[in-house]
Amino acid sequence: ADILVLDEPTAVLTPQEADELFDVMRSLVSQGKSIIFITHKLREILEVADTISVIRRGQMVGSTTPEKANRATLASMMVGREVVFRVEKNEVQIGDIVLNVNGLEALNDKGIKSLNGVSINVREGEIVGLAGVAGNGQNELAEALVGLREVVEGTISVNDQDVTNKPVKLGIRHGISLIPADRAKVGTAPNLSVTENVIMKNYDQKPIANGWRVNKHEAGKYATGLKDSYDIIVPTIDTSVRLLSGGNLQKVILAREISSEPKFMVAVQPTRGLDVGAIEGVQKLLLSQRESGASVLLISEELEELLSLSDRIYVIYEGEIMGEVDDGDIDKIGQMMTGTPLEQIG
Repeated sequence: ADILVLDEPTAVLTPQEADELFDVMRSLVSQGKSIIFITHKLREILEVADTISVIRRGQMVGSTTPEKANRATLASMMVGREVVFRVEKNEVQIGDIVLNVNGLEALNDKGIKSLNGVSINVREGEIVGLAGVAGNGQNELAEALVGLREVVEGTISVNDQDVTNKPVKLGIRHGISLIPADRAKVGTAPNLSVTENVIMKNYDQKPIANGWRVNKHEAGKYATGLKDSYDIIVPTIDTSVRLLSGGNLQKVILAREISSEPKFMVAVQPTRGLDVGAIEGVQKLLLSQRESGASVLLISEELEELLSLSDRIYVIYEGEIMGEVDDGDIDKIGQMMTGTPLEQIG
């Protein structure tokens, strides 16, 4: 091929593997090949591109070069406003253990063991990251924690209450929230309205519940309040969520989950596919949960995001925890992501 189109090629690569890919790309270019490199990771664009073109809402808004641009100028072109990249993490008091997972084992959809003796914990006022290349058990772990996947061995407790293999509704009553990786099929009911989606966790509680019926007036008032608080851009609260952009759909999920005042939240790929402006908003909401005393398990393939938001990071490989770091050592994390246990890293 003389022309290569690479669409998010680093999504399932470790940092070291991404660097190797960039070397290959440079080698191909030196041989006279042409490469179109599509990514939302600004660091990668600045590192390997010769020219940069920016698309916003389906229209070309401009072109530049790495010499004339930086992350701030590119982000501004992408979203049409200034974006603050610096994550402001306030000092918080780390409290008692909220989530305690011990020796967890579970199977994937094919009946193959995907989690093998996972043991982790998350404390009050703490964001704990889980790093790993896609497909190493992250989704199965998230589903097991909230009751969506059967645990075959091990225990899960939240605030010393055993929630292993308990119904999802019991987990909700214990203050467990989930921001799933799949917004359309798991996180929302696409054909239902914004109102119907945001009341899914409290439709049976007063004042939204009126006996066995939903009080539409109270439900609408509740949805309008969340729409305004979370800046959900939608024509009306009766609009089907399938018509919303990815960023606004994620805001609907965040509004529903955060408004339930969770004690423990699992956030899986919460910024995937969002523009830098929407990413900024989601990250601020996660930090606000940390400051309110909630505990958050952040599962992300964006290593930069994990390093910015997390107080400490576990690394998972083929369903096993390779180790835990709290110093942001990228080299150690990268080695663990390829299967080297922390104790074997010099």
